[in-house]
Parts: sequence; structure tokens; C-alpha cells
Amino acid sequence: MHDELVLANRILAHEGIVDAYGHVSLRCPGERTFLLARSRSPALVSSEDFIEYDFNGTPLNGDTRAGYVERMIHAAIYAAREDVGSIVHSHAAQILPFTIVDRPLVPVIHVAGMIGPSVPKWDIADRFGETDLLVRTIEQGADLARRLGEGNCALMRGHGAVVTGRSLKEAVLRSIFLHMNAAAQLQAASLGACKALSEAEARLSEEAHVAGHVLDRAWDYFAARAQGGEGTAS
Repeated sequence: MHDELVLANRILAHEGIVDAYGHVSLRCPGERTFLLARSRSPALVSSEDFIEYDFNGTPLNGDTRAGYVERMIHAAIYAAREDVGSIVHSHAAQILPFTIVDRPLVPVIHVAGMIGPSVPKWDIADRFGETDLLVRTIEQGADLARRLGEGNCALMRGHGAVVTGRSLKEAVLRSIFLHMNAAAQLQAASLGACKALSEAEARLSEEAHVAGHVLDRAWDYFAARAQGGEGTAS
């Protein structure tokens, strides 16, 4: 479990989804706890860096290492959603414009069916006023979780995105495809036209891309890239 979570950090860093900041977590099977690295850039995370937290964001086992301030994002979503097995929080550059303008981020390419038909936007100022935009309290995390609802992704105004998955692979790949989709949507908009997938197309695409063998194929490709291999798509 630890090794796969290290690899998830490497993949997200290699693909530019996270940089010095951002993080990915994994629910502990059969427990009301989750694993998240200590406060460290994802590209540098090792198997010794993980801290186990409860769903209040409290570190367990007497762990006193500095953790991510925004672990409350993960804690609150796990508490609200039993179906979520993994969460990615990122500030990927391609999605940031959609967090600050009045234009929805919607699936426009087939792999982005994984993100769902629409991506809600959460503004921390609506309930908590002027802040530094960071999710520092469990109350702020719970408010974000409510805005996420039963969806897969949510944007955070002026900040980034949160992406969920039933599994670690699903959350990581959904994050990558969300980024790809945002880039394609921005480019299409600059050309003066951008046609979203219909709800039926998005649903069918999501079903196709969350199938186990399809997730494994994509995961193996991105893992090879992150580990210095060429990767294959055949």
C-alpha cells in the first residue's frame, strides 16, 4: 500500500498535476483512517513519509511530524463519502483559469468522461469570509465536501481542485484526465468554439475508462513514465 502511494505521488509530480505543493491520500481498508505524506513535495515522498490520520485530521500513533495543513480536505471528504478510497488535491495550472472565471469546466474529450458531466466550484469566502484560501479546519473541509456532493471533482476558487476515486488508480488518472480536459477546453475556446460531451457520451466514456483493465493499462503507462521508462500505449 505504501509503495503504490509513493508511486502515485511520483506519477502526479511527473505529469505536472502537483509540484512543490499538492498531495494524494489513500483510505486504510476497513478503518476510519487514511494515509497522507508528511509535509513534503510529492516528487520527494518515500514510503517512510506517510502519516496515518483519523477523519478529524488528527495524526495517530503519536506521530509528531509536520503534516500538510490541508489534510482537512481529505479527512472531511472521507468522513462524508464511504465510496471514496483516494483523494488528490492539486493546483495544476491548466485548471486554475476555470476556478476564477464564470465558465464551467465540462468534459470535452472522451477520457474526461471520468470527471462527470460537470464540475462544481467551491468558494471558501461564501461561508468563511476573507482567508488565505487554504482549507485549514475540518469545518472548511466539510463545507467543501458538501459542495463536492456525490461528484468526482470540485474546483476551489483561486486555488485548485479536489479529485476523488474509488481507488488510488482512479483518483490519480481522473486527476490527469481533468488536467488534459482543461487544456483542451482552453485551447478550443481560444479558437472560438468548444462543444462539450453530452451527458450520455460522458457517462459512457466514464464507464469505459473506469473498467479495471483500462485503469491498469493507463496506470502502467504513467507509472513507466514516472519511473524513467518510455511507457507503452499499445
